[in-house]
Amino acid sequence: MPPSTALRGGAWIPHGFRFEPHSHSDGQLVYAAAGALATTTERGTWVAPAHRVTWTPPGFEHAHRFYGTTDARLVTVPVDLCDELVAHPSVFAVGPLLREALLALTDRAEARPGAVRRLLAVVIDELATTPEQSLHLPEPHDDRLRAVAELLHADPGRSATLAELGRAAGASERTLSRLFHAELGMSFHRWRTTLRIHHVLAQLSKGRSVTDTAMECGWSNPSSFIDAFTEIVGQTPGRYQADLRNHSR
Repeated sequence: MPPSTALRGGAWIPHGFRFEPHSHSDGQLVYAAAGALATTTERGTWVAPAHRVTWTPPGFEHAHRFYGTTDARLVTVPVDLCDELVAHPSVFAVGPLLREALLALTDRAEARPGAVRRLLAVVIDELATTPEQSLHLPEPHDDRLRAVAELLHADPGRSATLAELGRAAGASERTLSRLFHAELGMSFHRWRTTLRIHHVLAQLSKGRSVTDTAMECGWSNPSSFIDAFTEIVGQTPGRYQADLRNHSR
């Protein structure tokens, strides 16, 4: 596909809409100018709230799910430009220049020959110098870890200890703790917190209150919830929800 005719555009997507697993020969950026989306591959799930953009390199099978009514912006990155970006799915922060470039690419037709390619160069320059901010939840392959993950996916607010979950999964706490570090590269506590934050983002995108969402997702102490959310997302839940309202206007 010639670079100037690369697929790009925007649409309002209803809450809960899914794109089933598929892949592309080119790279793909999906930006939620309002709302949020999750991108899932065999390596796990990445969540992009309204101030982040997802990147999926060529050839990766992936699926999308949208949370809240989402102003989704899609930009195809021609394969000859993809080597400028990381070779794995990721999420990046969206600063003012990157946001305006993505909106310009998806809001209007190409006014002059080569304009799309030049805007894509701006986008790639911005992404190449922006640290990854991957709200990445890796999915386990070990059967014992998968059993634990399924229990927590079904009820993210479940307060069971790793030992209690281990009894249900048929593994000791020590074995599961070792597997979390060896296979997923993080502690059980970190994995469960990230899972909960994924659910929090989905609920906040639907307009749920911060307090109700925190309690539903397993936090009884508001300050500990705010600390966890800010550490992973990069802003307080109140600031995040205010940004959602501003972006949806």
